[in-house]
Amino acid sequence: MKVSELGEFGLIDLLAEMAGGEKDEQLLIGIGDDAAAWQGDESIQLATVDSFIQDVHFPSGIAPWKELGWKALAANLSDIAAMGGLPRYALVSLALPDNTEVDDVTALYTGMLELGREYGVAIIGGDISRAPIVAITITILGSSQKKQILTRSAAKPGELVAVTGELGAAAAGLEMLKLKLQFDPQATACFDRAFLHPYPRIAEGQLLAEQGVKTAIDISDGLIADLSQICKASQVGARIEVDRVPIEPMAKVQFGEKSIELALSGGEDYELLFAAGTEVIDKVKRAAPCPITVIGEIVAGKGVTVVDRQGNPSNVVKRGWEHFITR
Repeated sequence: MKVSELGEFGLIDLLAEMAGGEKDEQLLIGIGDDAAAWQGDESIQLATVDSFIQDVHFPSGIAPWKELGWKALAANLSDIAAMGGLPRYALVSLALPDNTEVDDVTALYTGMLELGREYGVAIIGGDISRAPIVAITITILGSSQKKQILTRSAAKPGELVAVTGELGAAAAGLEMLKLKLQFDPQATACFDRAFLHPYPRIAEGQLLAEQGVKTAIDISDGLIADLSQICKASQVGARIEVDRVPIEPMAKVQFGEKSIELALSGGEDYELLFAAGTEVIDKVKRAAPCPITVIGEIVAGKGVTVVDRQGNPSNVVKRGWEHFITR
């Protein structure tokens, strides 16, 4: 069987099962969540790793090197945010063609260092090797300041599903850059910022944990795809109302009805998607520095159902990003 037949998530499940036989008394969460977690001497330790591969995660020439560095680090920091943690250190591994300009590599690092300074994250090591295409692999080490961490596996039927911020602008930015679409300066700046310069929700993730939220994930592969991961890990279903999904207003204006697809399936918004009871959601809303929108609920069953205002199933063709699946 080829990996294209098994799919990204099927491959992860297979490898997680193989690694599951390795027991460690301090390991709290292994493969299968946004980050691994283990009990350190004084706090829960977190670690996550992710790769940015040329022509897989980013088309050649679509982003300046500085912005590419910022975004690659932001995607990893967002995984720590999804656990309610605080990132501390980064290890950066670069694979580069031998004709890569040194100025491009320093620009890449400048983007990472600028974002790292924003969140108190230091690059403490890594590796560089030659390769036919650019590959950026980043490992983040962090910790939870509280005893409670956020996971994908704690959702329960009856809880509400909510999301931070607004969705769809990052996918709109990718469409704009790939198709060379022309918009007014305000919309162009909005889409550029969302796609190339995202800010991970570190403070918001810690707030969720403090207020009693137990289940969360960051929106990297798309709202439906990422909510499906919560459903799978928690062995529940979810029902979301498409009319309640907070779509970036600029995306609505410039992309019309397509903005719904961008918000549901586009991904790379790096907002936090979470589930909790009504009282906890209300506390989060009062304390959060960003908008919090309830978009549905956790139900018994499996998978994600998307409905319209009348409760009728909504026809969503694209469910989100998954490696090895051809669409």
